[in-house]
Amino acid sequence: MMSLNDAVSFLTALWPGSLKHARSKFSTRSQLIRESNIRDAARLVAQLASVKKVINLGQGLPEYPAPQILKDAAKAAIDADFNQYSNTWGYPELRQAISAKLSRYNGIKADPESEITVTCGASEALHASLQAIVNPGDEVIIVEPFYENYHPDVVMAGGVPRYVRLREPDWSLDERELARAFNRRTRAIMLTNPHNPTGRVFTRQELDGVARLCEKWNVVAISDEIYEHLIYDGRKHLSLATIPGMEDRTITVSGLSKTFSVTGWRLGYFAAPADYTREIRKLHDYMTLAAPSPLQIAGITAMNLPQEFYAEMVGKYQAMRDRLMQAAGAAGFKFRQPEGAYYLFCDASHLGFANDRQSWEYLLNEFSLVTVAGYCFFRPEVKTNNLRFCFAKRPSTIDAAASALLCASRRQ
Repeated sequence: MMSLNDAVSFLTALWPGSLKHARSKFSTRSQLIRESNIRDAARLVAQLASVKKVINLGQGLPEYPAPQILKDAAKAAIDADFNQYSNTWGYPELRQAISAKLSRYNGIKADPESEITVTCGASEALHASLQAIVNPGDEVIIVEPFYENYHPDVVMAGGVPRYVRLREPDWSLDERELARAFNRRTRAIMLTNPHNPTGRVFTRQELDGVARLCEKWNVVAISDEIYEHLIYDGRKHLSLATIPGMEDRTITVSGLSKTFSVTGWRLGYFAAPADYTREIRKLHDYMTLAAPSPLQIAGITAMNLPQEFYAEMVGKYQAMRDRLMQAAGAAGFKFRQPEGAYYLFCDASHLGFANDRQSWEYLLNEFSLVTVAGYCFFRPEVKTNNLRFCFAKRPSTIDAAASALLCASRRQ
């Protein structure tokens, strides 16, 4: 463990001026974190939608409504007065339902009393996990491109991000490159599977490589599996915690947002060995206390939906994926077919702009087409020209986007 003096020295070197008497109005920590392009776009969409019609393939918001049975369950829970604080770790009945789901679907055995915690979204679970395990100066490996919260989460925990790029064009995870990132300062690795933004579903061979290195260097894996049910073409989800040797060193994070079209409910959870859970729960308690009570009760219903629900959802999104791929391909975008999640990550270089910020603005201003600029999935110094399209949309939205993309590609 780093001593207090070492921690002060590290923080002074990492954030020059942060511990000097001349005070800034703001923390140096906040200055190291850039604003979210995804959420900026969402706010802009809300403003534009009041004056004109927009085509929204931006933020990962399913355009389909939440299942009626879940909405009814939430309303019934409010009427039944589940309106006070819940158990801080989540209602026991919901944790039991999550435990059963983890066993049934993921192959993970987790005690609902000591190894499962309900959080305010998967994002809180990720943040609390890093706060609990990372000391100042610890390195955290981030697989790049990455969900944009990862960098701020590491910085706020006092950690040092260490990036490993997926190999294009297939976005594969090379064990030799990964091995070069591990060292005695490595504390954790963060991995999204299925992957946001590329749509990769990592193979058993790739996950075995992660496991070998985690075991060798005594590293904790934070496995973000929020898109675990969104897998296409007959593939199967494989949780990192089920790889031999990883059961005692993996924090598995997921939630209800994407699967059940309830991103605004902010219901997530994590499963971890009891000793990790105990420490993460301390942070969760003081961060948010508890997730919304009536929505937790509705979450019990969500965890027990039949297999037919998932099959229908996957079939619907796979059809929208194929529809958008056809449109993007016709418009000249280059991409790898997504195997999971609900995003199409494209090379937009053919539009002729210097970077994806300019491509993003062009599509928005000229065609009212909202996307996500690729730079937010990379460290700041990386030059990018990518766009991410969300295909969790209705056919009419995909078709409108197809027309806009075709027109946009003719600018040259």
